[in-house]
Amino acid sequence: MSWYKKLHWQIIIGLVLGLGYGVLAAGAGWGSFTSDWIAPLGTVFLNLLKLIAVPLILASLVVGVASLRDLSTLSRIGGKTFGLYLLTTTIALVIGLVLVNTLQPGRTVSEDTRTRLEQTYQDKVEMSEDMAASAKDRGPLQPVVDMVPTNFFDSASDNSNMLQVVFVAIFIGIGLLLIPREEAQPLLDVFESLNELVIRLVEVIMWMAPVGVFGLIADAITSIATDSPGDILGLLGALGFYAMTVVAGLGIMVCAVYPVFVTLFTPLSVGCYFRAVLPAQLVAFSTSSSGATLPVTMEVAEKNLGVSEEVASFVLPLGATINMDGTALYQSVAAVFIAQVLGIGLAVTQQLNIVLLAVLASVGAAAVPSAGTVMLVVILESIGVPSAGIALVWAADRPLDMLRTANNVTGDTMVASVVAASEGALTVPIDEGQLTMADVQGAADGSA
Repeated sequence: MSWYKKLHWQIIIGLVLGLGYGVLAAGAGWGSFTSDWIAPLGTVFLNLLKLIAVPLILASLVVGVASLRDLSTLSRIGGKTFGLYLLTTTIALVIGLVLVNTLQPGRTVSEDTRTRLEQTYQDKVEMSEDMAASAKDRGPLQPVVDMVPTNFFDSASDNSNMLQVVFVAIFIGIGLLLIPREEAQPLLDVFESLNELVIRLVEVIMWMAPVGVFGLIADAITSIATDSPGDILGLLGALGFYAMTVVAGLGIMVCAVYPVFVTLFTPLSVGCYFRAVLPAQLVAFSTSSSGATLPVTMEVAEKNLGVSEEVASFVLPLGATINMDGTALYQSVAAVFIAQVLGIGLAVTQQLNIVLLAVLASVGAAAVPSAGTVMLVVILESIGVPSAGIALVWAADRPLDMLRTANNVTGDTMVASVVAASEGALTVPIDEGQLTMADVQGAADGSA
């Protein structure tokens, strides 16, 4: 197949063209034209992905859980999945805190820049504070209460309630495991048919991906210029050190931490792994939503990485809702950066508090753009830093949100690969054909 016919190259071309057009439109003052004629292309693509997300999670999780042999298998796979997600989130937090304390980007922001940023983003700060106030007043077990819906159809009508959909799907899957197979099969056939339908619809939606990515990136660039009128480059320049600190942390996660897991716990080569997940990374970068990217993530995991449908349909929907490595890293860097700018020293105990709250926030954050910003307000107030300081990082939030979403999706595929390899459910993609994990392990035993 010619290189230009491959999906990831088409998406890259759309991304580059969107970036170029966005810069041109911002400089020429074409914001209104872009919002009227270009942005809708991205919006339609994003809406299609969101449209398919709920039926995909419901069907794939029910089929995935019900296809397991018994509850012990479910608990084993579930334990590995949750353990890996919590481990990588903790690693991301530690990396973020080490970088921000070592580089100290907050010391480079001038008083004039700080004042200007606070004035520019005051309205958005107030909105985030209002949303965070309700989250802060919740009891310690409220996240557990929120996970269990009173009406599934209400949950399915709102993509921000994805964790409730996950709970219902796992609950139904467990129920199907507990009844005789012959009685469960008719309903299981319905979910299997729905799952196949959704997979085909995802393939149709991806035909629009290059055009959709173009529209999303063009709109993002012109929106940033609108949010920071007159001197977007100056504002981002002043925050460049902070942004580079976050980018460095995300780069360490994607280029060092995840490859270590892939190398140690799967037979996949690092190059093969990154080539396989590139389409999902690009869509995640464009949409800033791991939930909207989920259909693509599942497709590349199963078709490109060789993760079994049984594992992918369980691990990846969970990852889209509870695995937010990039979000956690961003929150740790942003909280300490804001404290540095305001001249507030943070003790070791306060930074440990950031780790604890950021882990909980990363699990509870909705898989939608900028959800982590609201939880950042809660973290700031818990360590005695004025929440109004969030204005200091808002100018750089959107591009960093795009990057950390790509980080989150990469982590999801890594965990799915590791869990599949540990279960003997990974088919290694090679040019000459396909090699199962059993074949790889058998060859290794023979050579030993």
